[in-house]
Amino acid sequence: MKITRIFAALPVLLLALVACTTTGSGGGQLAGPGAQEEPVTFSWTSTDGGMSGAMTAALPNASYQGRFFQITQQTRGEVLTPLWTHWNRGWYDWPYWSGPEFPPYPATQFITFYSGKVVATLESPGNQRMRCRFHLVEPVRGMSGGGEGQCQLSDGRLVRATFPGK
Repeated sequence: MKITRIFAALPVLLLALVACTTTGSGGGQLAGPGAQEEPVTFSWTSTDGGMSGAMTAALPNASYQGRFFQITQQTRGEVLTPLWTHWNRGWYDWPYWSGPEFPPYPATQFITFYSGKVVATLESPGNQRMRCRFHLVEPVRGMSGGGEGQCQLSDGRLVRATFPGK
């Protein structure tokens, strides 16, 4: 009798797990000095409503994948630390985060100032990297609310990206 109850509850449990997973996609254009623009396709999956999860970027000749995180007042600095590790100077060389007029922020100030944004570091099988930053249209909905931003490949080329809201 107990086994019958377990099997009867299994579809409900599976449905509940699937209902908690959100997915989305976006697109963009890769551009470099003297090069023609190339299309980029993004996809993401999240189990917490689009606040964090896995992201993939497909370029014509490479695919990148990694994690994304929305910065909120509750974000802890150690969660973001792995995003900066493979970049020579953290992300301080990328004007959005810092630069000559904005000194690097300590983690607590960074989280407060950039709340409502998404950051990601993606990697290709050949150990090439892509760092991304997105401005959300509806931060309370995470990536599901849509947004736009920019990614930079380790060779310096840039991707303009957009994510439509659902």
